[in-house]
Amino acid sequence: MPRRSKSEALLEFEIVFYERLLRAYPNFVDVLIPLADAYTRRGLYDKGLQIDLRLAQLRPHDSLTWYNLACSYALLKRIEEAVGALRRAFESGYTDVAHLQQDPDLANLRQSPQFRQLLESFVASLSAASRPSRQPPAT
Repeated sequence: MPRRSKSEALLEFEIVFYERLLRAYPNFVDVLIPLADAYTRRGLYDKGLQIDLRLAQLRPHDSLTWYNLACSYALLKRIEEAVGALRRAFESGYTDVAHLQQDPDLANLRQSPQFRQLLESFVASLSAASRPSRQPPAT
């Protein structure tokens, strides 16, 4: 039987630890977030997606939750759902365009015309919001 590396063993320990905590506290966000991350790092994308969907129910206005859900969908090549989740992330306040353009979890998504259109629209709205208004001075 091949030996696991220390990082693989640690990741497996993390997963078992968080799963046990989750059984005791099923909606504990501070357990759900790292468990979803651990599942993704382990390549268990379906399990990560299930956790991200739970988080979206528990934190419907959190932009990072929607961003992570978009990543889970993208890893599973569910492009339309990934674009929809990313749209919700933007609507909830996500603004780190530089990160999403380099995030390896979104590699499948970046090939999509839907993604490019959403990104162009979002970047345009960010630029418009950052321009100073041209209102005449108050008299």
